[in-house]
Amino acid sequence: MGAERIEISTDILQAISSDQAFYYNIIPKKVNGTSITFYCGPKTDKTSLSLELKVLFGREIFLESMNEDQLQRNLATYYISNKVSTGNTANMLSQEGFLETIINEAYKINSSDIHIEASEEKGRVRLRVDGKLIERFNIRKEDYPALVNKIKILANLDISEKRLPQDGRISLKDKENIQDIRVSVIPSIYGEKVVLRLLKKSTTDISLEDLEMSAAQLEVYSSGVRRINGIVLISGPTGSGKTTTLYATLNLLNTMAVNILTIEDPVEYTINGVNQVNLRDDIGLSFSRALRTFLRQDPDIIMLGEIRDDETAQMAIRAALTGHLVLSTIHTNSAWGIITRLHDMGIQPFLLASTLNMAVAQRLVRKLCIHCRQEVEEEKQMKIPKTDFRMPQKYYQPVGCQACNFTGYSGRIAVFEIIEICEELREAIKIDRTEINEYIRAKQIPKLSVSAYDLFCRGETSLDEVFPILTTDY
Repeated sequence: MGAERIEISTDILQAISSDQAFYYNIIPKKVNGTSITFYCGPKTDKTSLSLELKVLFGREIFLESMNEDQLQRNLATYYISNKVSTGNTANMLSQEGFLETIINEAYKINSSDIHIEASEEKGRVRLRVDGKLIERFNIRKEDYPALVNKIKILANLDISEKRLPQDGRISLKDKENIQDIRVSVIPSIYGEKVVLRLLKKSTTDISLEDLEMSAAQLEVYSSGVRRINGIVLISGPTGSGKTTTLYATLNLLNTMAVNILTIEDPVEYTINGVNQVNLRDDIGLSFSRALRTFLRQDPDIIMLGEIRDDETAQMAIRAALTGHLVLSTIHTNSAWGIITRLHDMGIQPFLLASTLNMAVAQRLVRKLCIHCRQEVEEEKQMKIPKTDFRMPQKYYQPVGCQACNFTGYSGRIAVFEIIEICEELREAIKIDRTEINEYIRAKQIPKLSVSAYDLFCRGETSLDEVFPILTTDY
């Protein structure tokens, strides 16, 4: 056999835990009511191992040899190594701590979200890792409601309410730290769908330098957010790292000499010295109402989780005009698109021109695994389809190894487009000019596509990751 990946269904994979798979160096091949068939290494003592597994699982055990390289590749692909050898649990769904197992595994592989969802015949659990969802567990239909109810109880939600969306929060303590989890529950046709957002404490300590902006971008951004008034807006789709950038900004500005207030939906991370408020639409505490109250709290800096409606936009402009620095996010496709979006919300061009300090757009792309990325040399430069960019003479592509669970990628990195609003751009905003490409080229401001292309040329990511950004150059 070569070292190719074998296809194994989620139902079969979850017959054993990750710890058991690595401890015994096995992968399940077939499971039925009376027996389990495993792949094992070519040098395994099959007699001894089958006896031990028979006692552990209470079924007949059959073992099939597999090439060691292929076995290790599939182990790293389908299971997560815990570096701790344990082998004392049976089928994971029979464990009392199944939810804790899911959460711990998600934290272990740096997952950002856990999706628990029902279909007509069963439930499933998917983990979002580096922006992509992977299926990890299947759940019997009859066990699904109990799992959802356990989550709702931990999050202090109403288990009897199954018709309306609910939001909550869970804090789980282990020996080392506290795991903070945001919970969202919505009704679906086959049962309630739950999404758990894993909030990592490390985000509260992140600095602007950690965001890996270019030196020029970092200088421009740091200068813009240090002004005593005005608005700084960050745009991008959901999951593009906007909140992380805002928290890094607050860490920079958070000193004893300033009063910082935030209104968030909900508060994701707590920062010492910052006064943070949770949005509560159910009792009328909206972004706009909170912002109106904030102005009576003697703030220096105000952070809004998002500008999502006309009233909030108007209040943000008012706060900036009265001598406050306002930080927020907004959904647009580019940095300059922020101006058009605010115009659509009814903000007069002359007000926007006098208050906007900086417009930022950002995206996240997956980073190539440094252990296995493969260098490729092009004999001649070819144009990248649908773009004006050309393939570099040398670039890297993903391969896959044990270090990255054979995905070829490890972690993500942000790409930025940062436009500081100078006098020339303020005049452009006043006359509602939508095209500023000439200005951007003259000032050598890297657009999102240029920043993404530079990452690709430096070998930090692949063409597949940056191609959507290269072909959508607003």
